[in-house]
Amino acid sequence: MTSFIKSLIIEGENETVDFKNTISNCHKIAKTLVAFANNKGGVLLIGVKDDGSIKGVKDEEEERFMILKAANQYSKPSINITFQEFSVDDKLVLLAKIPESDDKPYFALDEENKWWAYIRIKDKTVLASSIILEVLKNQHIDQEIKYSINEEKLFKYLQTTPQINLKEFTKLTRLSNKKSSKILAKLLIAGLLKSNWDGQLETFSLAE
Repeated sequence: MTSFIKSLIIEGENETVDFKNTISNCHKIAKTLVAFANNKGGVLLIGVKDDGSIKGVKDEEEERFMILKAANQYSKPSINITFQEFSVDDKLVLLAKIPESDDKPYFALDEENKWWAYIRIKDKTVLASSIILEVLKNQHIDQEIKYSINEEKLFKYLQTTPQINLKEFTKLTRLSNKKSSKILAKLLIAGLLKSNWDGQLETFSLAE
């Protein structure tokens, strides 16, 4: 099993793996837990620095306490966390597993007592957009796609332009942000569009 942990560390942080040297802030760790729960699940490796070097866990009970507190008091709904311990190079690495759930969307409590949804994109935890939030709420509901003039305008636009953002789509259709968001969300759920994120702007393109 040690080889399993080492392989995760070598691969580095990604959509389903995050390294934590130690857990010191429930607000911050709740964001990561929620992001994993809103995606495909994931694992935290505690005792591992961002660069992959192994520091080890000094107080395993304290680390568990902080994670469980974040999962139950700073996450909504609460998140079921399971733990495993590994000895890597004579140092303790604590693995916290966050499962994917059908109870999406999950929200994390911030320092101002506001609840926000987060998702995981590559190795980053980012705030979920209104469109992605709509997807999380409705992804288990069968979506009936009716091709109105708005969908036709969108697909025609994407035949000549690689991608479009929400502002451009609302300008193209002259719809409100809310109605535009619902259309894009339905097309994402149906697998007709894919979402792209460059760290600053969310865009949408035709699914491959």
